[in-house]
Amino acid sequence: MSGLVITVAQQKGGAGKTTLAVNLAVAFMRQGRSVALLDTDPQGSLGRWFMTRRETLGEAGLEFSTSSAWGVSYECEKLKKLVDVVIIDTPPKVDSDLRPALREADVILVPVAASHVDLWATEGVLDLARREGKRPKVVLNRTKSGTRLGDQVAAAAAELEADLLAATLAHRVTYAETLGQGLGVLETARKGPAHAEVTALMDEVAAG
Repeated sequence: MSGLVITVAQQKGGAGKTTLAVNLAVAFMRQGRSVALLDTDPQGSLGRWFMTRRETLGEAGLEFSTSSAWGVSYECEKLKKLVDVVIIDTPPKVDSDLRPALREADVILVPVAASHVDLWATEGVLDLARREGKRPKVVLNRTKSGTRLGDQVAAAAAELEADLLAATLAHRVTYAETLGQGLGVLETARKGPAHAEVTALMDEVAAG
C-alpha cells in the first residue's frame, strides 16, 4: 500500500493551512481511510490541534509526526507504508526548505484567503512547485460570497499557473471553533454549509 501525499503550502501566514489540513484529515477518516499528519512548521499549530484532540476524544484516530524540512522524504517513506493519506503542513515561507514537501506531494494545495495579498503570496510556492514539475491546486479560503473583492480574487486566481478548485471554504466561525477543540467541522453534531464545503473539497482532492 502506498499512501496519497497532500502538501499544504502558502508563503503568507494566516492563510488557513492548518484549517485545511485538519479538516481534510477528518474528512478522509470519516470515509474509512487511515490518515497521518506530518507537521514541518516549527510553530506547531498542527501538533497543538492533535494534542487537544487526544484530550477531547481520548484517542486521536490518526497518526501524527513532526519533521524538519529535510526529513520530510524519510518520514513520508515510512508513513506511506502505514496509511492511506499523508497530509503535510508546512511553514509560512518559501525557500529551498519547502522543496522536499513539494517533491513528495501527489497533490499540492495552496490556500488563498479572500485578499489580493494572499494571492500575491502564492507566486513563490507556484514557482517552486513548477521547478519540481508539479501543478498545484489553489483553494479559496475564508471566502465571502457576493462581495466585489471575493469576485476579484477568484477571477485573478483563475489566471494563475495552477488549478483553481471549484470547492471553497467560506468565512465561518465554526472552522476556528472546531480547530480549538481538536476537531474538524464534520465532527460537529449539526450539519450545515461547512459540512458540504469540506466534503466537496475532499472529493475534489481525492479525484486528483
